[in-house]
Amino acid sequence: MNAAQASVEIAGTHSRQAVLVEPGRLELRDYVAPHPGPGELLIQIRCALTCGTDLKMFRRGHPLWKLPIAFGHEFSGVVMEAGEGVAFKAGDEIMAAPTAPCGICFYCQHGQQNLCDDAVGRMVLGAYADLLLLPAHVVACNTFIKPADLPFEEAALLEPLSCVVHAQEMARPEKSETVAIIGGGAFSLLHMLVLKAAGVREVAVVGRGAKRLKWAQEMGADRVIDARSVDAAAEIARLNGGFGPDLVIECTGQVEGWQDAVARVRRGGRVVFFGGCPVGTVLSVDTRSMHYDNLTLMAPFHFRPRDVRRAYELLEGRALNAGAIVNARMRLDDLVEVFAMLERGVVLKCAVIP
Repeated sequence: MNAAQASVEIAGTHSRQAVLVEPGRLELRDYVAPHPGPGELLIQIRCALTCGTDLKMFRRGHPLWKLPIAFGHEFSGVVMEAGEGVAFKAGDEIMAAPTAPCGICFYCQHGQQNLCDDAVGRMVLGAYADLLLLPAHVVACNTFIKPADLPFEEAALLEPLSCVVHAQEMARPEKSETVAIIGGGAFSLLHMLVLKAAGVREVAVVGRGAKRLKWAQEMGADRVIDARSVDAAAEIARLNGGFGPDLVIECTGQVEGWQDAVARVRRGGRVVFFGGCPVGTVLSVDTRSMHYDNLTLMAPFHFRPRDVRRAYELLEGRALNAGAIVNARMRLDDLVEVFAMLERGVVLKCAVIP
């Protein structure tokens, strides 16, 4: 079932929460939010953002979560009620990432909090709603006061921006380098904005469709390349004085994109596999080329608290114009149409306003 065929059922009027009942079917259900316990916050959602992960989950479910399940994980809002012992109070405008590590497991103790099983396992879901309860571990670690001049929809970018920050810290782009980003979606353009804000010399976006390439160009890409063009490979090869890109960031989450990324990077270059591929897929790499061309391949996942802090600082400093990524606004009642728009590729990120 596609988004246009999906249905929504409104069960109540006072407080609502979207539930993904099965692939392609959403219900907007009555939601009675609990009072927050010690360390917790009850927030009124002011903005929830769509995400590529949400779209994939809408289409086919998700291997980590059993349906039916509350839906949505990028958000910002206002504290309605604060539990005992928290540093926030009713009326505070906040922004948060939906996960936080345990701090005590093997991975946390080795500085790899992004791999903590507790982080994704206890992810906050249910942001397509009027109200949302934030658990104590998220409140204590990855929740911040929203700057007064930062729009709620831009503040809701904290989680995806944290993923981008983590990936780029691994990749370590230099100002003198040329970077090619494969994919023209929201994550690709977030990568582009962060690279340009850091002063990277040349950033090319390789995407599909005139609309997405136009968006990339308007937001500051130095060059846009239509991936469907017969000359796309040659155009990428001409980058960087004919040596090809120093760094390739793959954001499509398709094996073909991963393979293309390895094929396009220059000798001695680096590849970031940012987009997660479907379960069971396999990447084949020419070992001779990888060895003798001295390639570095990396696949960053999720983020650490320090990445969230850095993402917050970028948004707080208004360094990115990240709000340009959000190019549609709809009401919570119109969530089915929101996903139809995502299916048609006519929007990068949509702000869902309760």
